[in-house]
Amino acid sequence: MPSDSPLRGIVLKCCSVTVFTIMAAIVKTTSEGGLGVPPGQQVFFRSFFAIPVIFAWLLWRGELSVGLRTFRPMGHFYRGIIGTAAMGFMFWALALLPFPEVIAIGYAAPLLVVIFAAMFLGENVRLFRLSMVALGLSGVLIVLSPQLGLSGTMPDPRHSLGAVVALAGAGCAALAQIFVRKLVQEERTSAIVFWFSFTSSVLGLLTLPFGWVLPDAQTAALLVASGLLGGLGQIFLTSAYRFGEASLIAPFEYVSMILSIAFGWFLFGEIATPVMLGGASLVIIAGITIIWRERQLGLERNRQRKAMTPQG
Repeated sequence: MPSDSPLRGIVLKCCSVTVFTIMAAIVKTTSEGGLGVPPGQQVFFRSFFAIPVIFAWLLWRGELSVGLRTFRPMGHFYRGIIGTAAMGFMFWALALLPFPEVIAIGYAAPLLVVIFAAMFLGENVRLFRLSMVALGLSGVLIVLSPQLGLSGTMPDPRHSLGAVVALAGAGCAALAQIFVRKLVQEERTSAIVFWFSFTSSVLGLLTLPFGWVLPDAQTAALLVASGLLGGLGQIFLTSAYRFGEASLIAPFEYVSMILSIAFGWFLFGEIATPVMLGGASLVIIAGITIIWRERQLGLERNRQRKAMTPQG
């Protein structure tokens, strides 16, 4: 059960969102310019250099001896493959699309989780949630429309590829969450985080023959920083849910939209378009409404359980 310190949980969630957005900006920086670090190499650095941070966190919490123990190694492996694909697609998309658009398309992942949970986990999805998912996905389609030629103008082929790649990344991220939902029933969060970093490091390293580049000192430092920040962001995220209910903490994920617009403008000279902002707003409204509705249903279920509990 979360500790009763919701403000601390919100602050930690905002810290995690900020750190992950900075990490994404670093990834975009290393993918652009003359050097052009490929996504597989970025995945390796992001994953491998997160591991020391995770080790240090477990050591500080006194959980190193039990925190990495696993009873489902193949579950971690399959989750690692899908999660690594999601990371690789998103890193590739950052090289092809404006920064805020990649973040906005990534918001499709929690909406797709609702659909995949019904398909693969047998979860009961009511009409209200389905309607909100439809609203959110329509927002994603609005964000994608200029890049797919749906707005009546000829799109940049590079941007069209980026839109497809980003959507593929969101789909893989949603599938990875389905694997995580199964893993958390038996595994510690620390084990899930560590074995994902380990698996994605190995898979990223396997892309070495496909065109890694030799980074200069500054680029290498940025790549290492992306891993350290990734590990730190994961710790902030995990800790946030120790101090507050998920329904309270989760909506602060959308702080990343504000940060991505600011970073896109100041760092990359990218201005968010009205179409992108309109589509992203629909996705955010749908996501927050689903979270609010789940909270209301959870409270109702708790009231029913208490009413059925014998008194005396």
